[in-house]
Amino acid sequence: MATYEYALRTEALSKSFKQVRAVHNLSLSIKRGEVVALLGPNGAGKTTTIDMILGLGSPDAGSIEVCGMTPRRAIEHGKVSAMMQTGGLLPNITVRETVKLIASFYPNALSPQEALERAGATNFADRMVKKCSGGQQQKLRFAMALINNPELIILDEPTAGVDVEARRDFWAAMRADASQGRTIIFATHYLEEADDFADRIVMMNRGEIVADGTPRELRAAGSGRTLCATLTAQPSDVEDALHAFPLTSLDMRANDFTLVAEDTDEIAASLISRGLARDLTIATRSLDDAFVAFAQQEN
Repeated sequence: MATYEYALRTEALSKSFKQVRAVHNLSLSIKRGEVVALLGPNGAGKTTTIDMILGLGSPDAGSIEVCGMTPRRAIEHGKVSAMMQTGGLLPNITVRETVKLIASFYPNALSPQEALERAGATNFADRMVKKCSGGQQQKLRFAMALINNPELIILDEPTAGVDVEARRDFWAAMRADASQGRTIIFATHYLEEADDFADRIVMMNRGEIVADGTPRELRAAGSGRTLCATLTAQPSDVEDALHAFPLTSLDMRANDFTLVAEDTDEIAASLISRGLARDLTIATRSLDDAFVAFAQQEN
């Protein structure tokens, strides 16, 4: 029975490659049972962070603890498994044979059939790996990652390069497995994946954490709300009225305008009561907008 509280703890973790600073001063704690997305563009430091979590790279500075021990010990004890962005598969054996082969390396492995079922791979289990689609090969990699029944599973860009349907099927399998209480950390640059699947999102940019919270918290804290409306007065009159409110941005056109602010309800009420605008719409901004806002704060 696990006795640790945190599946992952890092303190001031840093890693550079010659003149390139990949990860800088990264401090992060993830509790057991959390589903956490590492979100950021290519080059944000996600894969380098994952490599250090898995003991595949050593930090230049700082500390890291995985499942209450060093990364290498956690791997040796079968507490951690990973599904990496790259990694070859044996093309001339079947999916089932591949999973059986991996199972033979672990003394307390799941049965190959159970791993295949949990990964959603039973309907093509007897197909040769080389004849599997990209999405099917990702499910195979997921079954391989599950075979040792890890307490923490790491996914690095798990659906990169697969089509929309395959991506949807993969996450359905992941949701079912996550419901059993496994800790999952996945790196992605697909914002909709982070928004739909993660309990918590850690946004990274240029090797640093720029935001950390639930999807709803990040949307609210990072970008406010958007108000769009049609002008019923001169643009200068509307601009004068808006000066009374703190705005994040304002885009004024000939016949309409769009603004971003924290208290859009109060702004809308003021504009309507003064007859300055009509056809108002208010919407919560997207996670994409939030990420851009957080990244700009760091520049």
